[in-house]
Amino acid sequence: MSNYYLNTVVTAPVPMGDGLDQPFWEGLMQEKLLLQRCNQCRRWQWGPEWICHRCLSFDVGYQEVAPTGRLFSHERIWHPVHPGLNDQGPYVVALVEFPQADNVRIVGNLLGDPRQTVPIGVAVEAVFEAHDNANPPFTLIHWRIIDDD
Repeated sequence: MSNYYLNTVVTAPVPMGDGLDQPFWEGLMQEKLLLQRCNQCRRWQWGPEWICHRCLSFDVGYQEVAPTGRLFSHERIWHPVHPGLNDQGPYVVALVEFPQADNVRIVGNLLGDPRQTVPIGVAVEAVFEAHDNANPPFTLIHWRIIDDD
């Protein structure tokens, strides 16, 4: 039995050919969430771009963000979107928003019972899933609902 949330036969994620998102993937391997931030106006943005969407500066970089956020939206996947995911469903894909970073949003799988009730706005925390034996190695980011009790 695998320790991975989903089958590992799906193609491994790799940084874009231009390297623009490489700091994001390197951060995940260190269990850090790095998102893009403008060094001029200090605003956050995601997905990564060569230019700031707000002030049009080319002086953009990456900064660590606390790996906690709020569930903005989700989709329960019932049918495989890749042959490697046959017999894998259902699973939940989450869109997570970061109020501490200008409300930028990223996606990842939501861990737990795939048939659970998923309340919009619930607090979530990152779970880093390392694939150290892959070639090249990579880490995925998943989400887990934070128990407020």
